[in-house]
Amino acid sequence: MFRSRLGRRRGTATALIAAASLALTLGGCGVDTVTPQDARAEGGTDDKAGAGRRVDCAEVKCIALTFDAGPGKDTPRLLDILKERKVPATFFLLGSKHVDRYPKVVKRIADEGHEVANHTWTHRILTDLDESEVREELSRTQDAVEKITGRKPTLMRPPQGRTDGAVSDVSKELGLAQILWSITAKDYSTTDSALIRKRVLEQAHGDGIILLHDIYDGTVPAVPSIIDELKRRGFTFVTVPELLAPGTAEPGAVYRPEKD
Repeated sequence: MFRSRLGRRRGTATALIAAASLALTLGGCGVDTVTPQDARAEGGTDDKAGAGRRVDCAEVKCIALTFDAGPGKDTPRLLDILKERKVPATFFLLGSKHVDRYPKVVKRIADEGHEVANHTWTHRILTDLDESEVREELSRTQDAVEKITGRKPTLMRPPQGRTDGAVSDVSKELGLAQILWSITAKDYSTTDSALIRKRVLEQAHGDGIILLHDIYDGTVPAVPSIIDELKRRGFTFVTVPELLAPGTAEPGAVYRPEKD
């Protein structure tokens, strides 16, 4: 159903990601998931481990803002917004026609302190592939990001959130933890920024992970008001690694928050 590469037209890109709303049902099928709370508990309570942390999500109401399938033409504007509001985010980057098209934006994401993560090379559904194909989808993006930033990602998000034992095995081999989400605006289906904002705010919860896409026209304009309202509600924005600290995202493991 899905092509092996993102199509040349925007409509094809939409089709590739449009089924993402199914992921909370389908994601992690047959694979145990770990919550942020569990990850923190597994990390222990060593004071030294917490000494360098910007925030302790066991003590404050944290939420992670994540963006998939970029970078795109609107990502520089998004980075301006995040910088102005002092909000860190996690970017799950797509390789083909994104990382390779916007290398300066990828470097800026890393240089400004955001977490750079992997969303495969061409957005193929990993559970439809054999292990060698999964490895290529992930390793090509790993190598491309490392060439630009000097560091390979340690996190990945499987397209549509679909994963299984084979995907987990390859992820472990490549040093990648799998990160799902608990809050989605389905921004692939609308250009209405007010609706995107409403959907995020209605679902927001502590230790949540928000899924947005910085490649759609309605998304970036919605981000300032989302940030402002969630800050007003007492949320602290963190990257995914900060959400899990003092735990560390383990390669191959699947992380997904539980809603309150």
